[in-house]
Amino acid sequence: MSTLTGLERAMERLGGSLLAHFRHKEPVELIEALHKECDDHIVVCSESRTVVPNAYEVELAEFAHEELERNGGRIDQVLTDSLLRYGEKQGYEWAGPLTVHVTRSPDLPNGRYRVASAVMKHVRAGAFQH
Repeated sequence: MSTLTGLERAMERLGGSLLAHFRHKEPVELIEALHKECDDHIVVCSESRTVVPNAYEVELAEFAHEELERNGGRIDQVLTDSLLRYGEKQGYEWAGPLTVHVTRSPDLPNGRYRVASAVMKHVRAGAFQH
């Protein structure tokens, strides 16, 4: 089994959980939100060099986060891999090592999720503020 196939299967499993909890919205919506966050913060350095943030934080509603934990989901890694593939397709250069950190939040404006990004030179999931 290829790595891509394994990741796609993991995304389908996790996507099912997200789909059930995001009021029947496509799980793709979260991935698209990450893509938009990336696209909205590009820095064009030259014709051949476009740099984007490398640290993304996804806050999930309590119920969605709990469901993913119960299913043993590694949604942070799945989202990181998905964003990495997107960035490569767009020809983006990351400002440093890429990571997507997923946390729970009881206070979200849309009741589902919030996505934010930053440039962090030396990033690891534990570097995010909770």
